[in-house]
Amino acid sequence: MINYQDGSYEGAIAIIGMNGRFPGAKDMDEFWNNLYNGVESVKFFNREELLKMGIDEHLLDNPRFVAADAILDDIDKFDAEFFDYSAREAEIMDPQHRLFLESAWEVLESAGYNSELYDGRIAVYAGANLSGYMVRNLYSNPKLVENLGSFKIMIANSQDFLATRVSYKMNLTGPSVNVNTFAHPPWLHYTLHVKTSRITDAI
Repeated sequence: MINYQDGSYEGAIAIIGMNGRFPGAKDMDEFWNNLYNGVESVKFFNREELLKMGIDEHLLDNPRFVAADAILDDIDKFDAEFFDYSAREAEIMDPQHRLFLESAWEVLESAGYNSELYDGRIAVYAGANLSGYMVRNLYSNPKLVENLGSFKIMIANSQDFLATRVSYKMNLTGPSVNVNTFAHPPWLHYTLHVKTSRITDAI
């Protein structure tokens, strides 16, 4: 148990950096501002826009179809060169991985850490959904699979490589843990971090 009255913070956990990407908000400040001001972050589409997206016309005529979605901005702005990826490597990488890599970098910036200079151990706890991008966009293209090989595509998209990718790219030497549960809210990652907090910092 932590006793704050005597000035002792032994065993305390400090959250010193934070980052997030949300529909209509590129960072935490914009997200909180949207919440405070009641900004609607769900986008509604007209028929012409939906047809351009490839939505089936019969589906649009269904009275139960909801022409709305919560969309992240700038998902196509991944800086491959910054993370030492070729354009081709970035193209076949699941967007979830691209966004997580960017967010991991940004949260270290938010905390004031330079992972190349910091001599402590920084851990990564990460979880992602099964890659629909891999299934729908890559494996559905037989020529692409033949040229690249299914193993290379799998490494670029499987959620099992999410945490280790960040650790490798950012030279992090703490535990690199993939959290694979039906639902993995942030508090679960935090709980796992607390269990190893005596030896590491964590993303």
